Formats: sequence, structure tokens, C-alpha cells
Amino acid sequence: MTSEWVPLSLDDVHALVGLRAAIEAEDKTGENYGVDDVTELLADPLVDTDEGTLGVWEDGRLVAFGVLMARPAAEPLHRMILGGGVHPGHRRRGLGRRLVDWAVRSAPALHEKRFPGRPLELLAYVDDRNEGGKALVASAGLTPVRWFCGMGRDLTAEPPRAPLPEGLRIVAYHDDLEDAVRKVRNASFSDHWGSTRHTAESWRNALIGTKAFRPEASFVAVDASGTSVAVLLTSHYEADTAATGIREAWIQIIGTLREWRGRGVASAMLAHALTEFRAQGYQRAGLSVDADSPTGALGVYTRAGFTVEDRTITHAIWLA
Repeated sequence: MTSEWVPLSLDDVHALVGLRAAIEAEDKTGENYGVDDVTELLADPLVDTDEGTLGVWEDGRLVAFGVLMARPAAEPLHRMILGGGVHPGHRRRGLGRRLVDWAVRSAPALHEKRFPGRPLELLAYVDDRNEGGKALVASAGLTPVRWFCGMGRDLTAEPPRAPLPEGLRIVAYHDDLEDAVRKVRNASFSDHWGSTRHTAESWRNALIGTKAFRPEASFVAVDASGTSVAVLLTSHYEADTAATGIREAWIQIIGTLREWRGRGVASAMLAHALTEFRAQGYQRAGLSVDADSPTGALGVYTRAGFTVEDRTITHAIWLA
């Protein structure tokens, strides 16, 4: 059996889609990836395909991969992200450990190109049910630092009712709001662990410009002057619907400016969005939340009818 370890390219999109489907069929994490999703990942300027990706090919078949993603800013440190996986039929042969070791070796050089002299931390997200994945990253020196909850809600249930504070109104997202919404997101997440300020370019590449983004299912709370004070931004992944038969509205971001917190703005935005999701034919809503969010978001979502369905552990290692 011949083995080849080479960087990935856009020519490998279909091979990577097939590999990720095989991984999901075994691990059942609820993560499904289509051609558009993988294309956008490999085309993202924050991914250096030549030095920040690695594919493992055996007899012409992609059996494992690793991707290092940079962040748009280092405030106060640069947290790079490692993603990857090994085909279930090729596990327990050391491929995963070699990929993690490659990432630990390669991340510092990629980091220095973007943020020379700044601190660097490498992160890897592992489903809490994946004992093998947790053992793998631990063997390379990555330790658990944060827990995130995946939450879901059946939209056949009646949406909650939550009044919007006086002086605010909710409008549907439109292109003219792009920069204002980005600024609200950056400001509202400034005290969230691991959050990085988006530039105009990274904002489009990460969310607004993706094919999964749904502007008609995204909303902005504005005050009497038209100033944006809170946002709720939604994506829909066709690959998930193809795999499950269920149309899910995935809430990527809910953010409220600090001066408006504690007044029920997020609850009102959720109630409005869930009502609209139902009207637009979605069958369920989902989101991910930091279990230790400083805003008490976990309680807000629980009161809106969301329940915890899975947990992801963020593992980290200091590299520079």
C-alpha cells in the first residue's frame, strides 16, 4: 500500500466531502459537509493550503486530513484552529497522531507570517463522546480549556413570547446593515472567551458571504435612530438536510451590545426568529453556546425551549 502526504487543493474538494461523510457515518456528530462548505473552507484566505493543509492518500484515496486555520486578529493572542479527521477504516494506525504532530510543528511558522512576535495558542475541538479523539489530542499535549453546548429546539412547538424593550424594533437583515452588524457582533463578543474581532473581509468569508447564510432568517434590533444594538444571524446547511431530511435554521450569532443587556433583548430576538423560522418552513432550530458565557446565554436559550443535545470540548496548547 502506497501512502502520500501532500497539501490539499481545490481539486480535492469531492474527495474531502466523501471522507467527511465517512467520518460522520461513524462518529455521528451531526456535522455534514457539502461541496460548497468544503470549497469555502479551502478557499478561505485564513487557510494557507500550501503550508496549512495536509491530506493523506493511500492508493489514490483520501483517508485522512488536517487543516490549520488562522484568525483575523491576535487580540491579545493568536488562537489558531486545527480541524481534521481519519477515515474509520484507517484508524488506530497512527495517522491521527502524525497529523496532530504536523499541526503543532507547522502552526508557529504560519503564525509568524501573520502576527510575528505575538503569543500563539493552538485549539482543537473534540466532541465529548469521542473518546479516541480526546485521547489523541491529549497525547500531543493539548488540554481541555472550554466546553460548548450544542442545543436544539423542535419548531413544531409553539414559539415563546418575549416583548421587545420600548424604543427598539426588529428588522430583517439586508446588505446595507453589513458593516453595522459586524460592529455589533465585534463589540458584543469582546468579553467572550476565544472571540476575535472580524475584519470586513473575514466577516464575509466566515458568514455573510457564505452560501449557507440566510439573510431572510437573520434579524437586527435597532433603536429609534436606526442604530443597531443586537443581531441574530442564521445559516442553513443543505448537506444537513440531505443527510437528515430535516430543515434546520442554525443560529450562528446572537449578540447584544453591553448597554442593552439584561433587558430581554436576546429573548425577544429569539422569539421573533423562531416564529419566522416556522413561517419559512424550518422544522428545527439549533445553536452552540459557551457553557460559561458571561452573558448567561445558556439560561436564555433554555427558557426559549432549547435543550442541550451534545457537548464539544476545546483543547489547547501554547506554542509561542
